Amino acid sequence: MPTEIDKEKIKRSVWMGAPMPMVTIFKTLDVTGIIKTAKRTGAGFTALMCWCVGRAASGMEEFYILPVGDKLLKYEKLAVNVVVKTKNGIATCDIPFNGNLKKFCRDYGRLTESVIKSGQDYELGGEYMVIGTSALPKHDIDGAANIYAGFYNNPFLIWGRYRKGLFKTTLPVSFQFHHSQFDGEEAAEFLDKLQRVIKGIKTKY
Repeated sequence: MPTEIDKEKIKRSVWMGAPMPMVTIFKTLDVTGIIKTAKRTGAGFTALMCWCVGRAASGMEEFYILPVGDKLLKYEKLAVNVVVKTKNGIATCDIPFNGNLKKFCRDYGRLTESVIKSGQDYELGGEYMVIGTSALPKHDIDGAANIYAGFYNNPFLIWGRYRKGLFKTTLPVSFQFHHSQFDGEEAAEFLDKLQRVIKGIKTKY
């Protein structure tokens, strides 16, 4: 279970009292490595992208700290949440992050298929710090700023359809985060790490 940490030790915690503490950064990623890995292995683009998100996040301590109400909580585990289309609408599914790409993809397939069949959300519970994602693969978008609800402060990534070029495939991504969790520099470093993970993914499967 998460443990409460002293807010005085986190200078950014002053942003917990801000009326709109969420920040969004946009970046266009080279996802050629994911496209090649998907073709070679049969794994889905979104599953591979979500693993890359988890992999990049897992090495940054900021991702394990989350503002919840008036507290800052520190978690030991990460999960990636995906939005799943069901016959009755949409539902969400938490995928526990695993450094083993094959195992993550198996978990992704098993859990999302269960959500599709049941139509019900699948949540791992309070021991995981969850990174939200939403993919709109049928649409060309440059990014999106998510709503601020005040109770869901988790970092969130949104992307649309990837764009094929002559020599590489690109994907615009928006990354929204709570300012008490990240400064702009740490958030930008995460996106840089995400790019490096994507470029090296072919060696992981």
